[in-house]
Amino acid sequence: MSKMKISRRNFIAGSASLGLSSFSAFPSVASSNVKNNHIAVIFELSGGNDGLNTHIPYSNDIYYRLRPKIGIGEKDILKLDDAYGFNKSMKGMFNLWKKNQLAIVKGCGYENPSFSHFTSNAYMHSGVPNGGHALGWVGRVADELSPEFRDNLIVNIAAKQSPAVVSGVHTPIVFQDPERFRKFEWINNFDSISEFDSEPSNLSFVKKVAESSKQTSFLIDEAWKNFQPTSDYGIVPFGLQKVAACIKAGFDTQLYYVSVPNNLFDTHVSQGPLHSRLLSYVSDTISGFFADLANEGLDQNVLMLVYSEFGRRPGENSNLGTDHGTANDMYLIGPKVNGGVYGSPPKLDQLNQDGNINFTTDFRRVYSTLIRDWLKLNPIRILSGGLDPIEGILPS
Repeated sequence: MSKMKISRRNFIAGSASLGLSSFSAFPSVASSNVKNNHIAVIFELSGGNDGLNTHIPYSNDIYYRLRPKIGIGEKDILKLDDAYGFNKSMKGMFNLWKKNQLAIVKGCGYENPSFSHFTSNAYMHSGVPNGGHALGWVGRVADELSPEFRDNLIVNIAAKQSPAVVSGVHTPIVFQDPERFRKFEWINNFDSISEFDSEPSNLSFVKKVAESSKQTSFLIDEAWKNFQPTSDYGIVPFGLQKVAACIKAGFDTQLYYVSVPNNLFDTHVSQGPLHSRLLSYVSDTISGFFADLANEGLDQNVLMLVYSEFGRRPGENSNLGTDHGTANDMYLIGPKVNGGVYGSPPKLDQLNQDGNINFTTDFRRVYSTLIRDWLKLNPIRILSGGLDPIEGILPS
């Protein structure tokens, strides 16, 4: 029987296909109290959320002319002020607004926008529009937070790692099902490892990674088993219960990344009921998440960023839906947020030559706000362009 050669690179490639690229080298429960660290939760609404039917300009007649069939009528709106209101399905986020814990940043986008999910995601995940970067913007934030490896700094709740969390220093913990994440029986048996014709350093590396996977999977499994929610996360939690479980368990994690999967917000056809349902799921789980943490005194150091890769066209299509657009709203949510509307709302009577909205706020300014005012880092070291954060949303 011939022996197999194995290298670190080959092992990592193989383990990634099993979902094992998602653990830190030496995971542990937090050595310091999580309350002393600011936590950022990034929530991606994949597919391109329709911002106009989310934060609705109900006082603008042009909105209804552009959307004679799918425009949301005033009776179906939760009014925030005399001009805008939320889709009526967003009761949870409406309550956060009333608590002054929700900031809406209008008109977020970038120059020369792409209408491709793949390309626009590449820009949003990297934080480098019309270019890209080998590392994700969240991963680069992690590298600035800790230039040396730190246990469990990034957690990505997903079946597959997001490009946004790719780091030069840290290995994100990536999991979707806490129980399934635990069940890799091969890591308990090293007897067959001698069959591999490996260099000693490679063999040591494999053993460390295997031991790491056992420790990390144990911690996640225990956190999930012990998780007792104190609030209602709604019908579809989208991973926020798992984030709360990690926070409650004292994970030394400062960066969490979750997403609505499978481009569900890509509402080309019969948008109305589907979009309202999706917004209700998102709104309920966000509200439940913050209520759960607040009930245990863990919400004060948590900030959430909600975004989508692009918006939808302002005009409805012939299928009672909307097609890929440009500028969109971004949200910053948490008890330390100074709630309100920020940025300049795009003008529906001044569309570009393609009939799309002109962006008014570079999306990187929202990233910069989180980076500087929440995580206390220099955004110039992380994002290209050195764009100014948006003043007033967070204490500087």
